[in-house]
Amino acid sequence: MDVQHLRRALGRFTTGVTIISCLDRDGSYVGLTANSFNALSLSPPLVLWSLRESSSSLAAFMAADRFAVNVLAESQVELSRRFASQGDAKFAEGAWTVGEHGAPVLAGCAAVFECETATRQQAGDHCLFIGQVLGCTESAVQPLVYQAGHYRLLGEIL
Repeated sequence: MDVQHLRRALGRFTTGVTIISCLDRDGSYVGLTANSFNALSLSPPLVLWSLRESSSSLAAFMAADRFAVNVLAESQVELSRRFASQGDAKFAEGAWTVGEHGAPVLAGCAAVFECETATRQQAGDHCLFIGQVLGCTESAVQPLVYQAGHYRLLGEIL
């Protein structure tokens, strides 16, 4: 299988854009941009996301009992870029607080899912995280989406 061809084909699938966040063992905020987020089950309420095994954030998420999935609004595209980089002080931008269930949550998102880690599983070159949703919020703002290597905006079908 040609990996670049596979990557292009997978990129044709439009996804939402999230910042997944947790607290590390020292209580510091850790976060990254991910579009590998999906709903898994309504009963019990489960979601999943995946992280490359080579990620510098993997150890923090492996050790964390809780994480938050912050579904970005289209107005938060710069935060998405910031959290996709390797730079320091990612949390210096945005209105971040520790949520009710112990993970960093971002104000102004289309939705936020606060989760307890249910399972972790290695799959290929990624680690799958399945979380039980402990609480969620939503807002009537347009979500940021990603497709074919570019950020996109949603439009209404008339």
